[in-house]
Amino acid sequence: MTQMRWERLLSPQRLHDSRPEGSQEIGRSPFHKDHDRIVFSGSFRRLGRKTQVHPLTENDHIHTRLTHSLEVGCVGRSLGMIVGELLRDHLPAWITPADMGVIVQTACLGHDIGNPPFGHAGEYAIRDWFQRAETSGLLKGLSQAEREDLLTYEGNAQGFRVITQIEYNQFNGGMRLSAATLGTLLKYPWTVEHAGQAGKFGCYQSEKALLDEVATALGLIPQGPQRWCRHPLAWLVEAADDICYALLDLEDGLEMGILRYSEVAEILQQIAGDIPPDYAAMQARGASQRRCIALLRGAAMERAVNEVGAVFVQHENALLNGSLQQDLLELCHPDLGWGVQAAKQLARERIFQNERKAKLEIGAYTTLGILLEAFIGAAFELHHTGHSSFKHQRVLALIGENTPLPSWPLYASYRRMLDFIGGMTDHYAVDLAQEMGGRLRG
Repeated sequence: MTQMRWERLLSPQRLHDSRPEGSQEIGRSPFHKDHDRIVFSGSFRRLGRKTQVHPLTENDHIHTRLTHSLEVGCVGRSLGMIVGELLRDHLPAWITPADMGVIVQTACLGHDIGNPPFGHAGEYAIRDWFQRAETSGLLKGLSQAEREDLLTYEGNAQGFRVITQIEYNQFNGGMRLSAATLGTLLKYPWTVEHAGQAGKFGCYQSEKALLDEVATALGLIPQGPQRWCRHPLAWLVEAADDICYALLDLEDGLEMGILRYSEVAEILQQIAGDIPPDYAAMQARGASQRRCIALLRGAAMERAVNEVGAVFVQHENALLNGSLQQDLLELCHPDLGWGVQAAKQLARERIFQNERKAKLEIGAYTTLGILLEAFIGAAFELHHTGHSSFKHQRVLALIGENTPLPSWPLYASYRRMLDFIGGMTDHYAVDLAQEMGGRLRG
């Protein structure tokens, strides 16, 4: 059976950068450079004003996409370092456990960098708008795959585009991250043709040549046209994300008064396996619910991280030959897996159905509808007529240097519009849509 090799999977080769990596800076490996390029990017910074679960919340304790990404990065770093230690004899001599940790951490930091305003509600709003737009002829002339890209707007695919095309070296390698980091970032290393009913894919038609380049550099196993198996470390990114959003969504629900302390504490204790020694003393001295829950959450995370790391090592061969089918958390001790599933189910039933959240998500549809009508309408007119009405001239002026040319393919023009809208923060999207709708301010 074909098997991937760690020597290629951990390649420091950079996208569109032929300079040798042999002359490293003192104290900074190629993978630390990847980390820094993500952290200092504008797209990463804007995650601080994008929805994680609760749109436009005024509570400073509630997670944004930025705080979520930072926490996922911490868990991912621990997972990478554990695996690096346990598999040290299987790895290239030039890779340290710290390198493994920072590769996974960096991919975790970038895993949500392509999410539009309002989180998953924003994704659905963009998808639904294009489904309606299809009936009005706005997608006429596009290939089937290009149409599917627009009808299935995907934050993961947009994230790959941001990192490989938009940030820093625009349309010339983007952030120019290492192949190892890019592979670890690709949760779904395939194009929309393989998205399935869930609509999950990791690369638009506009970046499929880059996906092929990354997959070839890493030696990922092909599973069909424009489809490869995952990089083994991508499974750790997925596990880190699952651990964080399962547990921290509960904390947010408690903070907002949607969940009760007792039900959150019960699930965290189930995942932790044992009650932390300091928990009873903390309750006895009247510590706040926030402190008590943080202690339980820390214990739950520690157990989850240790078990996931051990399970990864146990299934190394299946990961390297691309045959693993189950998530790493599903392969852990049953009560840990049960606890994570219980946390997700509680979030689905109570947090995601919360009345305030529902109202704001309906508002997100309206906001993004106004923006899409303006920007996609402007691109459509420019492409088909070669000029713009006064209104559309003003719309395109907001994009500046990224304004499409009349000669561009329609798909490329639409992608630029979606780059601009997808990069907006929640608050900027709301303000711009309101102003476009007639609420003018001096």
